[in-house]
Amino acid sequence: MAVVYLGLGANLNQPVQQLEQAVAALGALVGKDNIVVSRFYSSKPMGPQDQPDYVNAVAKITTLLAPLALLDQTQKIELDCGRVRKEERWGPRTLDIDILLYDNEIINNERLTVPHYGLELREFVLYPLAELDTDLILPNGKPIAALLNLVPLNGLTPITR
Repeated sequence: MAVVYLGLGANLNQPVQQLEQAVAALGALVGKDNIVVSRFYSSKPMGPQDQPDYVNAVAKITTLLAPLALLDQTQKIELDCGRVRKEERWGPRTLDIDILLYDNEIINNERLTVPHYGLELREFVLYPLAELDTDLILPNGKPIAALLNLVPLNGLTPITR
């Protein structure tokens, strides 16, 4: 079984409910005993600022799915939740599920890059990730705790739900 961390984010169509629906779908995919989710957080958008704030979380799953098969399933969940892929890279969206880490593997192909290219720079990924595993060491040898010292909260706030 692979240990995988997934970044979850939404800022359209009731984002808290979008993340809850994604968590339920992921639980159905891997089994409810094979998923743990961080708190949900409110965060500022990365791209254009003329869009709603995001709701973000990180899910830790264990799965037998290979990386690309998991990617196919997470993209299906996104589509089922109304995701429409557009040219705008950091625009608003109903749901985004990113494979952040897949075991200790480094994957670099045309469809998937793991660790996720923005993982070390994004507060809305690092803080929920550390919440799930404070002793986590990335495949490049960097401890998650050290990265937290380099990336400010930038308005990241836990959400009561």
